[in-house]
Amino acid sequence: MSIKREDLTPDWVEKRFAHLKAAGLYEPLSEEERTESLERMLAGVPKGEDVWLFGYGSLMWNPTVYYKDCRAGRVYGYHRSFCFWIQSGRGTPEMPGLMLGLDRGGSCLGQAFRIRAREARHELTLIWRREMIGGAYRPRWITLHSPQGNARAITFVVNRGHRQYAGALTPEVTAHHIARAEGWLGSCRSYLENTLSHLGGLGLSDSYLEHVHRLVQCEE
Repeated sequence: MSIKREDLTPDWVEKRFAHLKAAGLYEPLSEEERTESLERMLAGVPKGEDVWLFGYGSLMWNPTVYYKDCRAGRVYGYHRSFCFWIQSGRGTPEMPGLMLGLDRGGSCLGQAFRIRAREARHELTLIWRREMIGGAYRPRWITLHSPQGNARAITFVVNRGHRQYAGALTPEVTAHHIARAEGWLGSCRSYLENTLSHLGGLGLSDSYLEHVHRLVQCEE
């Protein structure tokens, strides 16, 4: 199952995470909080300028937004890591899954999408409902480096102060959870494999993800 753009309504977000909120395991941001966060990011965009969005996980293979252009590129200062726990979607409270975030240090290859200026607020509202559900991410402006030139882009880095932050887990612990965790959105394993497949389709690789995938296969 994949998230569709028509899913991304305030009601959908509330309903999907209501059970975790009731159990005291999750505290979703309100629609107002998400809107305020988005407006702070857009305040620095010159009028009439398109907005780039950098994806490094599911945003690459399921962006859910309308865009006019896309390109592969690298960002510096952050690396891709399975660094925060998820108890819904691709995990459960009994067997939490792990999701990708950008954590400090290194660099990361991924794909960026260029959203038309006139559509940016609407399209990014959908992305904020998807990525800024509970505050595990923080939106940041970064510089995308690509063969076509550099571009300023929005991305989402992990919030190290959030209770879902997992830190630098060993590849073995990471693989153990990815091999077993599954929720209403699917398995962590399919999330990993889709990410690797899309990177490969772009002619990119990630040795960390490849190593974790080999360990996941050994868990069978």
